[in-house]
Amino acid sequence: MNVRTIARPVHRGPAAWNELLPTCQRQPKVEGDVSVDVAVIGAGFAGLSAARRIFQADAGIRVAVIEAGQVGQGAAGRNSGFMIDLPHDLNSKDYAGKGDDRKQIKLNRLAIDFAQSAMDDFAIDAEFFDPAGKVNGAVSDKAVAHSRSYANHLASLGEASQLLDAQEMAELTGSRHYTSGLYTPGTVLLQPAGYVRGFAEGLVRNGAKVFEESPVLSMTRDGRGWCLTCPSGRVRAAQVILAVNGHLERFGFAKGRLMHLFLYASMTPELDQDTVNRLGGQERWGITPSDPMGTTVRRIKMRHGGHRIVVRSYATLRSGMVASENDLKRAGALHQKKFDQRFPQLAGLHPQYRWAGQLCLTLNGVAVAGQLDEGLYSACVQNGLGTARGILTGICAAELALGVSSPVTEHFVNEDRPRRLPPRPFRDPGANTLLRWREWKARDE
Repeated sequence: MNVRTIARPVHRGPAAWNELLPTCQRQPKVEGDVSVDVAVIGAGFAGLSAARRIFQADAGIRVAVIEAGQVGQGAAGRNSGFMIDLPHDLNSKDYAGKGDDRKQIKLNRLAIDFAQSAMDDFAIDAEFFDPAGKVNGAVSDKAVAHSRSYANHLASLGEASQLLDAQEMAELTGSRHYTSGLYTPGTVLLQPAGYVRGFAEGLVRNGAKVFEESPVLSMTRDGRGWCLTCPSGRVRAAQVILAVNGHLERFGFAKGRLMHLFLYASMTPELDQDTVNRLGGQERWGITPSDPMGTTVRRIKMRHGGHRIVVRSYATLRSGMVASENDLKRAGALHQKKFDQRFPQLAGLHPQYRWAGQLCLTLNGVAVAGQLDEGLYSACVQNGLGTARGILTGICAAELALGVSSPVTEHFVNEDRPRRLPPRPFRDPGANTLLRWREWKARDE
């Protein structure tokens, strides 16, 4: 018997995307004894995709998705909602990948197609899935050079992009902060909490069990299967898929190999018509910085939430997997400065929501998607690309559990192991000093 004891995730700030949505009927907690064929731990992009992929293969398989909190309030509801099809290596200077970019693009687009088909099959609100593309925004000459380098790289791959000048950026965003931009058409802009909530509801309608407020406190190898203990009950399953991203380490795997990074975001109150008029620009767009250490900005207009602007910037490495209130406070002050810098016509407008979102990266940019033990599979470690990469790792884990091979499984099972990190006493101070230096260099981006 092998018992693993697990700590519950801790979140800072509200999941703003979820707060914008109407209240919905919650899914039950795990109570008493539940028996299924496959238990998926984690109801984010990876876990929900794994459950759907299993149903695609055999609708008769009994599947349960177990979420520690509420669907849409965890990491899946705390990202910026960019589902990117092109290379987007956060460790590079211009996002160009280090490996076979054509293969990665093909896989990313497979993930987007998978998401689109889930939208259709589960009748998820189309407003939550906007194939609008995105823009890499640039300010400094160095960042402009990054954009041009990336454009040349994309052209070498046969991928379309369009350089925008300062006036075109102002017409798009209402901001004269940007000197240029690089538009690429393949990104989908999500309302991420709306997407995962609709996905979970669709799975339930199709026969899956989804449990909320049911953190898995321990996991025990029990005969030929697994026993998952939650506060109010247990789930027994022949096979288990861990779709918990960086929390994989808490389950006892990849220890000392995962970087637990938090990114912070702020969202304005709903903008009234006078404010919208002063702002100018178009109603819906998304900008990632040409320098990966810069600031991501989105403008949204939706039935639920109205006109708003989202700013994401500031990163901290927290090996204990918990961001602090001081982290959130420091990030909020920086966001206000970034917002006022970009939108002086709205300077002083304070955010309604601030939150932290957890990422997990490895030094060599690999996922942990594969078999961990008999009947135990991982769909984890998205390297900051959780929307598309999460879908892919979920598909991989599901197909391995099913005994199916595909280009997705072949990609992940052939990846290297994550490289070992420096010892923890040196890891956080060194990494955070480097992050502050890189953010300072990209301060205007």
